Amino acid sequence: MVLSISSDVKAHFLELQVLTRYVKGVKVERESAELEKFREQIVQQVKASYTLESLKEVPLFRTYRNFFWRVGIDPTKIRPAAEALIRRILADKPLPKINTVVDAYNLASIKTGIALAAFDEGKLTGNLLMRFAKKGEKFLGIGMEKPMELEGVEVVISDEEKLVAIYPYRDADCSKVSDETRDILLLMCGVPGIGEEILQKAADVAIEYITRFCGGDAL
Repeated sequence: MVLSISSDVKAHFLELQVLTRYVKGVKVERESAELEKFREQIVQQVKASYTLESLKEVPLFRTYRNFFWRVGIDPTKIRPAAEALIRRILADKPLPKINTVVDAYNLASIKTGIALAAFDEGKLTGNLLMRFAKKGEKFLGIGMEKPMELEGVEVVISDEEKLVAIYPYRDADCSKVSDETRDILLLMCGVPGIGEEILQKAADVAIEYITRFCGGDAL
């Protein structure tokens, strides 16, 4: 399975990079006592490293916010993924608990500051394409009650049949990781200004956390 970037997206975002990795044979569970302990360690690290005021000036988060503006997303209302999770911690709100794979890569996102996504490989058809949305195209994201209609400025990822993500902030319900998932496609979501080396380090952290708590073999 290959992820390609359309020529018009490449032309519009000259430095845009994204990395993909696979983890095969994961065991997805609702929760893990070991993961809960590790989550608390990450929470304490965040509280020691950030304040709500200091988040505004973190270069990595500013870079994501700049990209959000360019693709029609207001980052004052919809925060970039890692920043949103860190803000929850600093506001003493609980982190979301989905399943051990999602929770593990969310912690990796918090640790690295990089937006991450994971798809159930078995629910994907053919190769993936990152492209601009078509005006009027419908997208049903995880947790949404009904599909939203896209404006045509959004960057999306589709397989050969359907949309699987609005890049880089929301994944589709149809390809989400569930308790039955065994093989995942992991996405390290870069934006202009974030180089391959940073994305590779994020990939290493995400794979370390996922395989530590969910098993599996990384490819």
